[in-house]
Amino acid sequence: MSIKKCLTIAGSDCSGGAGIQADLKAFSAHGVYGASVITSVVAENTSRVISVFNVPVSEVELQIDAVFEDVEIDAVKLGMLPTAEIIGTVAEKLRQYKPAYIVCDPVMVATSGDALSESGIDKAFIEHIFPLADVITPNIPEAEELSGINIHDIDDMLIAAKKIISNGAKNVLVKGGHLSGSTTDILVNSKGEWVYEAKRVDSPNTHGTGCTLSSAIAANLALGNDLKNSVRLAKNYVAEAIENSYTVGKGHGPVHHFYKLW
Repeated sequence: MSIKKCLTIAGSDCSGGAGIQADLKAFSAHGVYGASVITSVVAENTSRVISVFNVPVSEVELQIDAVFEDVEIDAVKLGMLPTAEIIGTVAEKLRQYKPAYIVCDPVMVATSGDALSESGIDKAFIEHIFPLADVITPNIPEAEELSGINIHDIDDMLIAAKKIISNGAKNVLVKGGHLSGSTTDILVNSKGEWVYEAKRVDSPNTHGTGCTLSSAIAANLALGNDLKNSVRLAKNYVAEAIENSYTVGKGHGPVHHFYKLW
């Protein structure tokens, strides 16, 4: 039996709702095999981030080598790349191994609002990751950081996305979930823009939604869908995972990655 295989390069969430743990769950829910490279060990839960311990760059590099020398990877998802040095190393390895698809979720801040990366890494993303990634998936705060534009509405989202494209990104999906009353996401490239809507679900269980969305996009690309359809399928998946979520912890609980199964 053959199976598509995805790799996540991201941080670890010990509470299981975001990061590597969310990525692997999303891969499995889509019927693809998941491998992982851990960039940072984050002591966090549904309410707060307690500590961030970044994995030595040499160990990140060895993890990537270990996966690619043995497993044929169909798509890569990039999550928490907490330092400019790690970003540069990951980019170097991706240029070496040349995976077919790369989806980058430029994780900088946790759902709780706590910082997960060193300041100023936007320049490293622009220099090293933008030329490689097939799509960048920032939320509103991340899009503001990457574009230098304050975002207050959907029009601002579009302006920010175009700015990120002008800085070298191929495709940008700006996620509008941080805007009041909006669940509109906008996919932009040099040829046009596409708007994705989904109903807003009144639920506090949104821990790991960005990780889950980007992983679902990567899984759908690995399964043979084009980017626009992969985004649509992934957005619908996340909306239903929120709608069918359960309560874990005292803060923002996780989405239900396996709502179709149980």
